[in-house]
Amino acid sequence: MSSVAVLTQESFNEHRSGLMPEQTAVAGPSAGEDEDALPTYKEAFPPLPEKAASPEGTQETANAWTNKIRPLKSSIITQVFHVPLEERKYKDINQFGEGDQAKVCVDIMHKTGAHLELSLAKDQGLSIMVSGKLDAVMKARKEIVSRLQTQASATVAIPKEHHRFVIGKNGEKLQELELKTATKIQIPRPDDPSNQIKISGTKEGLEKAKHEILLISAEQDKRAVERVNIDKVYHPFITGAYNKLVGEIMQETGARINVPPPSVNKTEIVITGEKEQVALAVAMIKKIYEDKANSYTVSSVSAPSWLHRFIIGKKGQNLAKITQQMPKVHIEFTEGEDKITLEGPTKDVQMVQSQIEAIVTDLVSRMDYAEITVDPKFHRHLIGKGGVNINRIKELHKVTVRIPPDNEKSNLIRIEGDPQGVQEAKKELLELASRMENERTKDLIIEQRFHRAIIGQKGEKIKEVRDKFPEVIINFPDPAQKSDIVQLRGPRTEVEKCSRFMQKIVAEMVENSYSVSVPIFKQFHRNIIGKGGSNIKKIREETNTKIDLPAETNNSEMIVITGKKANCEAARNRILAIQKELANITEAEVSIPSKLHNSLIGSKGRLVRSIMEECGGVHIHFPTEGSGIDKVTIRGPVEEVAKAKQQLLGLAEEKQTKSHTAELRAKPEYHKFLIGKGGGNIRKVRDSTGARIIFPAAEDKDQELITVVGTEEAVREAQKELEELIRSLDNVVEDTMNVDPKHHRYFVARRGQVLRDLADEYGGVMVSFPRTGSQSDKVTLKGAKECVEAAKKRMQEMVEDLDAQVTIECVIPQKFHRSIMGPKGSRIQQITRDHNVQIKFPEPPPSEAPIQENGEANGEVKEPVDPNAPKKCDVILISGRKERCEAAVEALKALVPVTIEVEVPFELHRYIIGQKGSGIRKMMDEFEVNIQVPAPEQQSDKISITGLSSHLERAKEGLLERVKELQAEQEDRALRSFKLTITVDPKYHPKIIGRKGAIITNIRTEHDVNIQFPEKNDENQDQITITGYEHKAIAARDSIQAIVDELEEMISENVPLDSRVHARIIGARGKGIRKIMDEFKVDLRFPQSGAADPNHVTVIGRPDLVDEAIDHLLNLEEEYMADVVENEAKMAYMRPPSGSAAAMDEHRGPSKGFVVREAPWTTSSEKPPDMTSSEDFPIFGTPVATKTSPWGPKRF
Repeated sequence: MSSVAVLTQESFNEHRSGLMPEQTAVAGPSAGEDEDALPTYKEAFPPLPEKAASPEGTQETANAWTNKIRPLKSSIITQVFHVPLEERKYKDINQFGEGDQAKVCVDIMHKTGAHLELSLAKDQGLSIMVSGKLDAVMKARKEIVSRLQTQASATVAIPKEHHRFVIGKNGEKLQELELKTATKIQIPRPDDPSNQIKISGTKEGLEKAKHEILLISAEQDKRAVERVNIDKVYHPFITGAYNKLVGEIMQETGARINVPPPSVNKTEIVITGEKEQVALAVAMIKKIYEDKANSYTVSSVSAPSWLHRFIIGKKGQNLAKITQQMPKVHIEFTEGEDKITLEGPTKDVQMVQSQIEAIVTDLVSRMDYAEITVDPKFHRHLIGKGGVNINRIKELHKVTVRIPPDNEKSNLIRIEGDPQGVQEAKKELLELASRMENERTKDLIIEQRFHRAIIGQKGEKIKEVRDKFPEVIINFPDPAQKSDIVQLRGPRTEVEKCSRFMQKIVAEMVENSYSVSVPIFKQFHRNIIGKGGSNIKKIREETNTKIDLPAETNNSEMIVITGKKANCEAARNRILAIQKELANITEAEVSIPSKLHNSLIGSKGRLVRSIMEECGGVHIHFPTEGSGIDKVTIRGPVEEVAKAKQQLLGLAEEKQTKSHTAELRAKPEYHKFLIGKGGGNIRKVRDSTGARIIFPAAEDKDQELITVVGTEEAVREAQKELEELIRSLDNVVEDTMNVDPKHHRYFVARRGQVLRDLADEYGGVMVSFPRTGSQSDKVTLKGAKECVEAAKKRMQEMVEDLDAQVTIECVIPQKFHRSIMGPKGSRIQQITRDHNVQIKFPEPPPSEAPIQENGEANGEVKEPVDPNAPKKCDVILISGRKERCEAAVEALKALVPVTIEVEVPFELHRYIIGQKGSGIRKMMDEFEVNIQVPAPEQQSDKISITGLSSHLERAKEGLLERVKELQAEQEDRALRSFKLTITVDPKYHPKIIGRKGAIITNIRTEHDVNIQFPEKNDENQDQITITGYEHKAIAARDSIQAIVDELEEMISENVPLDSRVHARIIGARGKGIRKIMDEFKVDLRFPQSGAADPNHVTVIGRPDLVDEAIDHLLNLEEEYMADVVENEAKMAYMRPPSGSAAAMDEHRGPSKGFVVREAPWTTSSEKPPDMTSSEDFPIFGTPVATKTSPWGPKRF
């Protein structure tokens, strides 16, 4: 490697000996030391050899002080490193440029980006020229040293506390040192006691690294640390106001001073910095201390801590008297300590001490305290709701009671005050505590399903219960536990009351959870709901029940009613009444022994369901199981009810004698054929055998299972017949029949709907028609023999109907067509099914007919139209057998609406229409008619009713009934419109209205009147208007006048209350102030923020009550102010925290540096370089005249 000047260990030790503390207390000749002990300039800085090889070649150094601007250098640099033969890792001379050494060089170039050139010197040493950017060259150098040069190691010992300075911030100093010296430096961990630093690398690098580390350690040796112990009371004099004094000392000396803050109980002040700086700072601090110590005294007075607040006095009055006389004395009360600390001038402190000792002696003689132990769980009961219990004890016995807060979990209660009062309060509190210990715990069994309802949304309902029984603790189990036990804890009587109250709540919930199901024919559900839900809403509100109807897509007919039993029954009767009114529905009751009910209902209700389906969908209602009632209700059309009753009684008789059940299976597609059209087939089997056959319902899982019920013989016969029918259905045959091709379209139209109906009705028979376009009339039928025969017979009947089919016209004006069709075409579909005909309505006429000129259209001359001929849009075509078509025509004409007019006074029209037409819509829905009210501008009294003739009379009666109601309401409105006014001073208006309008609402409700107060902009601000029945308006006026008379008797007084206690008197969310106002029947008004006098509180009420309320408020003020003053006094006499000197920035003073003898500037006649001189240190680029220098000639 290149040769460099190295400071050897021996010379370094010599230099370091000149830096020992005992020899370098003050640098410079003024210290009076022996200058011969200082090293010379040449010893400290030995000169370079005359002909030393430069690592960067023999390039001349540019002169920085010339008048020419120095040219910019390239970012690429070149350095040459030399590795002696004895330090080479790879010494095989024959393989130079090959083998491992070459591979290593190539790898270094790839890794660092630098360019390497190797050459062998005459002494077989290795010369390496490295080119590249500075960073790349330094990295390459480190790689060369570690991979091409043999490594050595050494250790250097420096004090452990200096290690961190070698590492530097975030290890930056250590990394810089390793890169600079091309070595690896290992520093022991902080927990390792060793002070040895290990260095590995080349021999030359080791020396350089050791040198740098020792220099860092030497620099740190020059710093000093001094600790001075000074009583804490003198610290404020050293720091000064806002740390100003200590800052000035640090700035003047350059040392760093750390004074512990008031919150840290330490007396040690730490000074760090250069030795001279530290010594100067210590001297200044000690001087301040000595000055103050001679004129300042710290003393203490023994006083129990519980007496401190009495010594301070109410609002700090006692202490204020002392501090006013002796303002220089600082009095400090420390919480929890039985002493008072005094600081200040000696004479003043002695006088204050004697005064405080006298106060303490007096207080000890007439004050006492007591401590009692009470379980923390009873503390809140001792305090009472809103502190009512503890406040009463405090006022009665004139004592102070301190109950620890919940977070302290302490069971110690302290009582302070007059000795007699303390003993009486102690006795009362212990009695209260003993009563609490005698409280009981009770477990209530409440079904978990009711827990959420009892608690209420966001706990609102249970909060009401807890407010009603504040002394009772109510605990609900965790929902995850699925427990029914609710625990009550508190005084025995209160627990019992709360238990009864909660059981009453649960009983009401159980009563309100009664449920009943009402079967209502599906087609009547919409009538029960009503227009916009009006009917069902009305029933719900009037019966106070919850009514749930099945969805339209659900086939269920059950309407579920939930609520109180009586209310559910009332709602059920009203719903049944609607159904009975809408249809010819009757209800019959059958007495059947209750023990037979389950067998009659059958498994999953299959047996009773089969009867209901067979008898036209009647509803059969059995009483609740276990009720012991024999009565069974049957409801439906009259004929079907009679049939169902007969079957039910017959079945019951069979069950009473001897009942037998058998099961058999058949494919679901055979079921319809087995049942037959209108149940004809199955009826034959039942009539011949006497057995009941039950087919599966749509919701049953097993769709093949058929159940036969009856006597053993009847079941056997029915089973035999059914099995024969099923076997015959399994016997598949194929047959043909001839159908005229003109009728084919009828069978295959609408995606083969007719054929699908045939397949459903006749056991899944398959009917195949020839392809469209072929002229064949052969139709093939395939299926069970019986089914094929029946289907063939039915198709022949249909063909005969088609052959005998005629089309006739029915002329009905087009405006009535929509009405005839009914909702979603229901009426026309019913006529089509009843008469087995096809009905086709004409297309509606276009909105605008084309304009014709001279009777021509599209160039053709049209014949004149017969005025008596019906319009095409009025002609309805009916196709089918002639007699059936004629019957359908009669049915259609019966559906043509008729219009009548009803006389209704014009002024009532708007009431009949109702809000947004709700009234007239309700009537139209109820009577199934259209009601037309004339436009207002016509001023007509005629209202038109259009509808079926059967509905018109009922609609007319309903309309006239409504007119009578409206006329009665008109008369009533006239009576209710009586109006009178009362004059009341506006200042009384808020009192008449009451909180949230409670009082005025009560008057309005009680007298059923409307009371109007004047608006802000009204001229007559004292006029209150009352509207209603005359006698009720007068009664309401008298009620208001009574309130005004009472208010006029009231007085208003102002009481000064310290604003600091206002919040506590008002209480959380105004609970405190509401309680006072309710208790004393007065009104309290506190000043708003920003008021001129914040302590001004107004009390309004009757004279005697106002006086009582003021006394109560003053008592509360005195009680609350004791706490306020105590807290403020403590805060006032606690020393405020001051900023820590440790947080200040570290200031370092100028260092004297490294002192040597025989320096060039001392031997020359010239002075050393002047740093401020522009000649010796010119500004970059400024021309300067050359001059001779003691440093030798300048080289350019």
